[in-house]
Amino acid sequence: MKNLLQKLRTEDWVVVWVSVPLLLLAIFIPKELPSVPSTLVGSVAWYNIALLFAICLVVLYAGSWLLHRPMKGLLLSFVFVFAVSLLAQLVAKIPQVAYYGFESVFFSVLFGLLIRNLWHLPDWLKPAVQGEFYIKIGVVCLGATILFSDVMKSGVFGLLQACLVVAVVWFFAFWLSRRSGVDERSAMVLSSGVSICGVSACITAARVAGGDDRKLSYIVSLVLIVVVPMIYLMPWLARTVLPLLFSDPQTLQEVAGAWIGGTIDTTSGVAASSTIVGEVANQHAVIIKAAQNVLIGVVAFFIALYLSARSGKNAAGRPSLGIVWEKFPKFIIGFVAASLLFSLCQSGGLFTLSAKGKLVEPGVAKMFSTLFFSLAFVCIGLDTRLKEIVSRENRNVLWAFLGAQTFNIVVTFAIACLLFGVLKPMF
Repeated sequence: MKNLLQKLRTEDWVVVWVSVPLLLLAIFIPKELPSVPSTLVGSVAWYNIALLFAICLVVLYAGSWLLHRPMKGLLLSFVFVFAVSLLAQLVAKIPQVAYYGFESVFFSVLFGLLIRNLWHLPDWLKPAVQGEFYIKIGVVCLGATILFSDVMKSGVFGLLQACLVVAVVWFFAFWLSRRSGVDERSAMVLSSGVSICGVSACITAARVAGGDDRKLSYIVSLVLIVVVPMIYLMPWLARTVLPLLFSDPQTLQEVAGAWIGGTIDTTSGVAASSTIVGEVANQHAVIIKAAQNVLIGVVAFFIALYLSARSGKNAAGRPSLGIVWEKFPKFIIGFVAASLLFSLCQSGGLFTLSAKGKLVEPGVAKMFSTLFFSLAFVCIGLDTRLKEIVSRENRNVLWAFLGAQTFNIVVTFAIACLLFGVLKPMF
């Protein structure tokens, strides 16, 4: 019994335990929960900030207590980390910034890097710098935003495209990354980001595969920087190339939406880019991106299974199921459970309704996920020296990323044309 309790107090399990109250709050009292304000003006904004700070602080103290971590100096340190994270989220909410798809995690790691590299990191700031802990909570909460109903909306063609694009692009990106000299675990992170949905996929894959958080921050920065020119490049390509192949306006819009939804790596970027093409393109692009988002958990599961089985090989050369389970990242179970629970709630299943009698929406869980991701990337920035980022290996990551993204554009174009331009009109 004592052994079991010790196993349930590892970080992976503790992350699940402290995430459960957050998800329950998102289900039963979503209207009463605060959101990150877009301004610091007014008493409502400061009330929301204070409440969010209190929630995160309770989670941090509860996690530290369960993990037997020292709690001395935790409050002062967390005030600073939270303040930097809040600043990053406020900047990301500026309309001009949000339009270009720059998410709060980009500014979180940027501000953290600036602080770490311009000033010495004092000892009092270190207790709350727990990037791994925050990221895993963000991943569990992210599961609540991956709804099965989004896949069903895309229909058989959308689901087929999502599966084909993710599979083909992931394996090509992984092969190219390894050929370019990128280490295996960073290659898995890069491949997941390019093939699925950018930042969220990178973070989830990184927590499953392990590896260097500094490389993760570099790959995430690449994702968010490259998405800016792609917001304008993809509509231009769609308007230039697709009229040469399709004359029907409806078909052209559907193919354009499928192409954009499968290539741009952030949901906000997909929405902004596809709007330039048209309303039908926008609807298809967002649905296709949602279908790809659902595959985060599938890819994470197979990465975990592969790495666990490989590291758990016994003398006979066969992986032991016990060792595979022991090495499997348990917080992924929380991710899948959250996805299943919120999918059932939203679709009117067994756990149908919230206390208010309305269908549960994942917006609050998404807010918690973004908040903890932002905290995590502040910590990653505070732990990173810039001279370690501009290394030869990171230059290899850059070329591998650009090569994989170019391949993604070409392959997704072919798949979108085949499914939405040729096969769908036949049915």
